[in-house]
Amino acid sequence: MPSDVEKYSLAQWKMIERVHRRQRPGLGLQLALKRLIDVVLAAVGIIIIAPLLMAIAVAVRLSSPGPVLFVQERMGQFGQPFYIYKFRTMVDGAIHLGAGINTFEGDPRITAVGKVLRDYHLDELPQLFNVLRGEMSLVGPRPLLMSALETYTPRQKQRLLMPPGMTAWEAVKGGLDNTLEDRLDLDIWYVKEWSLGLDLWILLLTIPVVLRKEGLYEPQDVELS
Repeated sequence: MPSDVEKYSLAQWKMIERVHRRQRPGLGLQLALKRLIDVVLAAVGIIIIAPLLMAIAVAVRLSSPGPVLFVQERMGQFGQPFYIYKFRTMVDGAIHLGAGINTFEGDPRITAVGKVLRDYHLDELPQLFNVLRGEMSLVGPRPLLMSALETYTPRQKQRLLMPPGMTAWEAVKGGLDNTLEDRLDLDIWYVKEWSLGLDLWILLLTIPVVLRKEGLYEPQDVELS
């Protein structure tokens, strides 16, 4: 088996997933339904909020020079890389300024518009397109930077058996108020206990969490997520 710092090959991931599915009869059908729900809700959501997306795009463009979207490589299902889309909330080139890839509450690189977007997770709305592309799900472990994979133990790699989500079990259980270890543990619990009902419950819990602006920042500088 690979060491803790080696990436599993895609074939190895597929083998691990097949074992996971055999341990839970009917899981394959439920995952197919999860994907169908993702596609339908993401497509309908994009259509409904299209005016909001355009308004945010204009606000971002007018608030500071630079691109409307922030695009960054993240870790997807089975540890496969993909590019995540967000509305830009920081000054252009922020990664080369101040804390670099780290961010914190009150970070001066965050624009006025960006703060509002971050407070209510509106910056993550473009991820609906990631969902349509099959790179993400509405619910699943949050997609971290690719560099995190090299630090995972075999147990922690279990979080990669499910596609990353726009919202997550760990996000409604304290989010960035928790330590990284706690967040990974919550992700692993989600993967092991996953069901369509759990996804629905997480989506419902996300609403008050967003409105209360909970778990937005860790108490110390961490990698941008």
